[in-house]
Amino acid sequence: VRYAMSLADEVIVVVGSAQESHTLENPLTAGERIEILEELFDDAFGEGWCRRLKLVPVMDINMNKVWVQYLRMLLPTFEAVVSGNPLVRVLFEDMGFKAYKPPLYKRELCSGRVIRSLAIQGDPRWSECIPPRVRQALSRVGFVERLRRLAESDEVVG
Repeated sequence: VRYAMSLADEVIVVVGSAQESHTLENPLTAGERIEILEELFDDAFGEGWCRRLKLVPVMDINMNKVWVQYLRMLLPTFEAVVSGNPLVRVLFEDMGFKAYKPPLYKRELCSGRVIRSLAIQGDPRWSECIPPRVRQALSRVGFVERLRRLAESDEVVG
């Protein structure tokens, strides 16, 4: 978000897969994700961040070819995208938008997939990627416990 804010006066933060929750890939509701981001932005940017950042939940449509048009319909006017996802950058570039790749922090450890996996395994390294206020918010919603319950199997072993 800092990188995007260095490129533009106003930034739209899309909270994707808003229709999903309580899955291993999206264990939090869109509302929980937005509340946690608001707390993070309060810490990082102060109370006035909402003048520069807009948080918008967006449901998936699972049709890559029309996804950019879908976002253009849902969001305020925008000129570019910032994403670490190569597919997202390709889709936007194909539609004539500028697409920027932000610097990624400790990607081998600090990706959502790795963080969720480490949390399920009880490996404390997952919290190295999470600011203290976000860790507190995740604790309040029972993030680790929710992940572990979602990862349980009903398969009989033996």
